[in-house]
Amino acid sequence: MKELIDILHNEQLTLVVRSNDGSIHRFTQRGVKDLLALVTRQTEVLNEALIADKAVGKAAAACMIAGGVRQVHADVMSEPALALLQQHDVQAEYGTLVDHIINRTGDGWCPMERLSYDENDPAVIIQKIKNFFASH
Repeated sequence: MKELIDILHNEQLTLVVRSNDGSIHRFTQRGVKDLLALVTRQTEVLNEALIADKAVGKAAAACMIAGGVRQVHADVMSEPALALLQQHDVQAEYGTLVDHIINRTGDGWCPMERLSYDENDPAVIIQKIKNFFASH
């Protein structure tokens, strides 16, 4: 996991995934877009994977769970994300645990955190994420 965290920070990435076959995948998009793309189009990348991520909210956690991720490290993780990951037996560690993920302007909740807050079924959360992106 340390290697993935180092890659995340040294290469200024947003997400690093080590697949079960040992290959390392690097991502730079903010938010859940990369995870959503993986869980909908390349689930083999996430199955039994290790992940290092800048920030993990509940929506990101749902994508990780649906993809079969084994372990995740987040620099910042929300309490709802941690609870969901633990509920699904995903090993989770974090640098900072927060009540919720904030939006990019820093003046409110992240929209993904808000839409997933009251839902605990990863499949339902993923559908909500897809609906959000389809309407924006």
